[in-house]
Amino acid sequence: MKKNLLKIEDAVGKALSHDVTKITRLGKFKGTLFKKGHIIQERDLDELRRIGRRYVYTLEIEEGELHEEEGARRLASTISGSNVKILEPNEGSVPLLAAQDGILKVNVEGLKRINEIEGLGVATQHTDRYVKSGEKIAVAKIFPLIIEETKIEKASEICRDSGPIINVAPLRRNRVGLIITGDEVYNGIVEDEFAPVMKKKIENLGSKVEKIVYAPDDTKKIVDEISKMKGEKMDLIILTGGMAVDPDDVTLRSALEAKASIEKYGAPVQPGFMFMISYLEDTPLLGVPACAMYYDITILDLVLPRLLSGEKLTRKDILALAHGGLCLRCEKCAYPVCPFGRGLSQ
Repeated sequence: MKKNLLKIEDAVGKALSHDVTKITRLGKFKGTLFKKGHIIQERDLDELRRIGRRYVYTLEIEEGELHEEEGARRLASTISGSNVKILEPNEGSVPLLAAQDGILKVNVEGLKRINEIEGLGVATQHTDRYVKSGEKIAVAKIFPLIIEETKIEKASEICRDSGPIINVAPLRRNRVGLIITGDEVYNGIVEDEFAPVMKKKIENLGSKVEKIVYAPDDTKKIVDEISKMKGEKMDLIILTGGMAVDPDDVTLRSALEAKASIEKYGAPVQPGFMFMISYLEDTPLLGVPACAMYYDITILDLVLPRLLSGEKLTRKDILALAHGGLCLRCEKCAYPVCPFGRGLSQ
C-alpha cells in the first residue's frame, strides 16, 4: 500500500488516505465530506473544488491487497449460503439479510475460526432463531482500510471445509393434526382453550391445522386418533394435555403404545418442563403441556419453527435449550428480542 499526492482530476477511481472535512460559515455545516477510503468519483470533483481542494492524498492498492469495500463484499459472499441477501458495502461493512422467512442456521465453530483471522469480523444473530424475510441476520466487516487478499482466501478455505457460515432454512407448509385430550374437554365440562392457541401459532408460521379431534383420557382412543392422523399423512401431530403433572394424563403412555420413538420426555426449559418429543417413523409427535395454553411464550415457540422447517430435533437439541431456557416472564414480553432460548445450541 502506497500513499500518493495527486491532483484531484488524477485521483478519480482512487481511495482517499484521509478524511476530507467541509466547513461553512455561520455554523451551517462542519463535518466529514468524504471519509478515509472513499473512492473518488467524477461527481466529487466540483465539491472538492468548492472547499478549496486541488490535491488529495490517495492510496495505491498493491498486488495481493484489497480495499475494505471489496474485501467486505468478498467476505460476505464467502460466508453466505442459501436464502441470504447480500447488500452493498459501506465503510467496510456488508449487511446480510434473510431472503425469506425461515430458521437462521449459523455454523458457530466456523464463525469462531473466521473471527480469529486478524482484520476480519463477522457478527450474527443467534443460530436456530426464526427470522423474517428482510431481517438483518449478520454483518461482515473488514477492519483496516486495506486488507491482505490471503486473509479472505483463508476464510474461503474455512467455508470450503465446514460449509457456509450462514444459511436460512425455509419453513415448509406442513399439514398439522391436533389431538386435544382430557375428559373435561371431551365431555364438554369445560370449553377447549388449547386449539385456538395452537392454531394461531401454527398458522402464523405458514402451516395449516388440517384436523382437530378430541379424545378422553383413554389410551386406546388416543392411540386410535394418532394412527388415523398418521394414516392421513399429517406432517406433524400434536397431543395436548397435562403430561406428568396430572396423574390421570395418558399422553406419554399413548405415544408409547402408538409405537412412537421417544426422543425426550421432559425438557430443561421453563415454561415447558413436561414437554415431549417423539417420532412415528419420520413424523414428529409432540406432547405439549398445559403451560402452552397459559403462557404466551414457551418451549413450543423454540421448537415449532425448527420442526416446520423439516429439521429433525434430537435429545441433544432439547438438552441444549437449557442454557437460556429460563423465561424471565417480563412485565412486557419482548420475545424474541430477549435471552429466552438464545443459548448455544451447537
